[in-house]
Amino acid sequence: MLGDGGFAPGDVAIETKDLTKRYPNGVLAVDGLGLRVRRGEVFGFLGPNGAGKTTSIKMMVGLLKPTSGHVLIQGERIEAASKRVKKSIGVCPQDIVVWNRLTCKENLLVVADMYEVPRKVAGERAEELLENLRLTEKRNALAATLSGGMKRRLNVAMALIHNPEVVVLDEPTAGLDPQSRLVVTEHIRELKETRRLTVILTTHEMEVADQLSDRVAIIDHGKLLVLDTPENLKDRVGKGDVMEIALYDEAKNKSAREALESLEGVQEVNEVRGRIVLRALDAASRFPRIFALLEGVGARVSDVSLRRNSLEDVFITLTGRGLRE
Repeated sequence: MLGDGGFAPGDVAIETKDLTKRYPNGVLAVDGLGLRVRRGEVFGFLGPNGAGKTTSIKMMVGLLKPTSGHVLIQGERIEAASKRVKKSIGVCPQDIVVWNRLTCKENLLVVADMYEVPRKVAGERAEELLENLRLTEKRNALAATLSGGMKRRLNVAMALIHNPEVVVLDEPTAGLDPQSRLVVTEHIRELKETRRLTVILTTHEMEVADQLSDRVAIIDHGKLLVLDTPENLKDRVGKGDVMEIALYDEAKNKSAREALESLEGVQEVNEVRGRIVLRALDAASRFPRIFALLEGVGARVSDVSLRRNSLEDVFITLTGRGLRE
């Protein structure tokens, strides 16, 4: 398992062993997935559309039977896990699921009742979650009247109402405005820090994954590509600074790219939305040589920016630039 050693079995919240799912139509959605999620960590689970994330998550929480391999929850195989272990998992799905004719608080109490949480305890937890996710004023509002962002935050609360030990948040910030996104991300961070809750986080927002995740797994075509801390991934995969250069004449982009590809230390040169994107070690120290090469091919620079390698760069390096539908 990549980036997965160094902790005892008792520290493992969820483990997958050679987890595989092939659908009847022959599609291999998950191919021998092996990973371990540590207790108390935020585990970023990333991949392009169709990479196998959702299928993996469904198998990890017992909603889908694998073709082969198995899942261990707190050391127990999930298909034979005790009722207590199964109740220890909370799931916030990517698609918003609420009962529109119930109020916010009633939605929470219904889920709590499903998990056999005592009514008094459930009421206290509901009030706390409504406050933490900035929904107190909507306590008695019908879910149908909520904005999409409020419904998303309510879904997060519904995944937490039974006080799980592991919670799966599938795109919890999708479609949220900046303020709502901040509320959700701060709450996730607080859950880890104050309750040592294990969080499996799937998201297409690389900045959110970078900010919150202790470790990140990236999968594609059903296979695990890497598993490590965000910092280690940024240092190891596509290592280097990223420079974006805009030319006054985009017709010069091709000759400029060819010239820059010859520069020592340059790892990659691409063209994205009419700009030249160059990745190189210590790119700032290469400015004089870069500008000299561009001048040599008659390319005049209109704008230039420099940024550090990001988790999004790592993601694109590993999974490619092609669109996934």
